Amino acid sequence: MKKVLIANRGEIARRVIRTLKKMNIQSVAVYSEADKNAPFVHEADEAVLIGPAPSAESYLVQDKIIEVAQALNVNGIHPGYGFLSENASFAERLKKEGITLIGPSAEAMQLMGDKLSAKQAVKKYDVPLVPGIDKAVVDFNEAKEIAVQIGFPVLIKASAGGGGKGMRLVEREEDMKEQMELAQSEARSSFGDDAVFVEKFVTKPRHIEIQIFADNHGNVIHLHERECSIQRRHQKVIEEAPSAILTPALRKEMGEAACNVAKACNYSGAGTVEFLLDADLNFYFLEMNTRLQVEHPVTEEITGLDLVEMQIKVAQNEKLSIQQSDVQLNGHAMEVRVYAEDALNNFMPDIGRLKRYQKPVADYIRIDDAFEEGMEIPIYYDPMIAKLVTWGDTREKSIERMIDAIDHYEISGLRTTLDFGKYVMKHPAFRSGDFDTNFVKHHFADPKIMHTAQEEEKRALEASIDQIWNDVIERQNAEVKSEMMN
Repeated sequence: MKKVLIANRGEIARRVIRTLKKMNIQSVAVYSEADKNAPFVHEADEAVLIGPAPSAESYLVQDKIIEVAQALNVNGIHPGYGFLSENASFAERLKKEGITLIGPSAEAMQLMGDKLSAKQAVKKYDVPLVPGIDKAVVDFNEAKEIAVQIGFPVLIKASAGGGGKGMRLVEREEDMKEQMELAQSEARSSFGDDAVFVEKFVTKPRHIEIQIFADNHGNVIHLHERECSIQRRHQKVIEEAPSAILTPALRKEMGEAACNVAKACNYSGAGTVEFLLDADLNFYFLEMNTRLQVEHPVTEEITGLDLVEMQIKVAQNEKLSIQQSDVQLNGHAMEVRVYAEDALNNFMPDIGRLKRYQKPVADYIRIDDAFEEGMEIPIYYDPMIAKLVTWGDTREKSIERMIDAIDHYEISGLRTTLDFGKYVMKHPAFRSGDFDTNFVKHHFADPKIMHTAQEEEKRALEASIDQIWNDVIERQNAEVKSEMMN
C-alpha cells in the first residue's frame, strides 16, 4: 500500500497516522466541520472536509468517504473503531470498488455482528456458551418458559448491537414481561432489529477479552488477554493486561477458544473475542468485535507489537510474521479512559473547553489523545479526551505509576474521569484483584465517597506538609541555639 485513508477521527486517527508514517505510507484524513482544527487533520499528509459535524452527515456517509478515496487514489481504508468499522455493507462496497479494507471480510462481520448467528457458529468448535438459547425469541410465553428452565436471574439481550443497549436483567418471573418489552423496544430503536434472546445471568462476572490475529493463509494466534471489568453503563472505563486472576493454564485455554472463534468465521486481521468469567473461573463466549479495540494499547505494551502495523500487513495479504510461541508477555499495563464526564453525577458528559491541558511525561507513560490545550470537546461524538496508559514490571508497579501519572495530568475547564481512575487504583478490591463488572454498583453506589477519599488524601497531604514545616523550624531553632552557644 502506498496511500491509506483513515475513516475515523480523534485519537484513533492519530494512532493510525503514526504507524503509517513509520511504514512510509501516505495518510489521508477525512474530517467534519467540528474537527477542522483537530490535531489528526494537520498530522495527515492530506485532509479532506466531508461534511457537517453530525456523524450521520460526515463520518457515516459511505458515498463521501469512497468518493475521496477514489479521487486521491487511495489503496486502503483503515476504519479505526466505531463509525463504519463493523459495517458489513461498507466492507462489501469497498471490495466492489477495488479498495482494500484494513479489516475482516463483510461475511465475518455479518456472522459475528449478530449474537445469535455467532453463538451458532462457535458452538461447532466447542467454545463454551452461557446457558440459554441461541435463537431469537418473539413470543413472551416461550421466553418465560426458557427463563424458568434455566433459572432466574436471566438476561434478555438484543441480538444485534452492543454497549448494553437492549439488555435487561430479570431477577423475578413476575418482571419478565415488562423487561422483555423494554429490551425489544430499545433494541428496535437502537439497531432497527428487535430480535432478543435469553441466557443465564452469570454471577460475579468478569469481562475478559482475548486479542486475536489471523491472516489470509490459515494462521491464527492470540496476544493474551485484557481485563475490562471496570465499567459504567456496561461500557469500559479501565482496562489492564494481563488479568490479575488468570492462571497460565486458563490463559492458554481461553486463548485457544478465542482462536477457534476466529476460525469459525474465517477471520482475517485484528479481532477481539469477549468472554464472561464467573466466580468459579468458568468462561463463556460473549461476542466478537471485528475491529481494533479502544484498549489495544495495553496489549501492545505487554507484547511489544504494533497492532496497526500487523493489520496493514495482513490486509496486504502477508503472512503473520510471528507464531504463537513468539508472543511475549512482558510486565503489566493499565489504561484509564479519560472521558469528559462527571463521575459524581452518574458519569454524565461534561463538555467544554480545555482551559489547561498538560500531560504527564515518563518513559513508562503512553498517552493516545485527540486534543490540545484551548480546544473545545465537541458534543457530537464520544466524550473521550485521551487514553492514559502506564507500564510496570509488576501489576503493583503499574498501578502506582498510574496514580502518579493521574496526579500529574493537568486538565481544567471540564470534569473528567481521572479522579475516578485514581479512586479505582487505590481501592482495596481493585488492588487485591477481587472485583467484577459490578464494581461501580458495589463500590461507587454513593459517588460522595470519592469526595471523602479526596478529603482524606488532602488532610494527609496537609499533615505531611505541616510535619515537614515543623521539622524545618526545629532544625532552624537548633542551628540558632548552636550558634548562640558558640
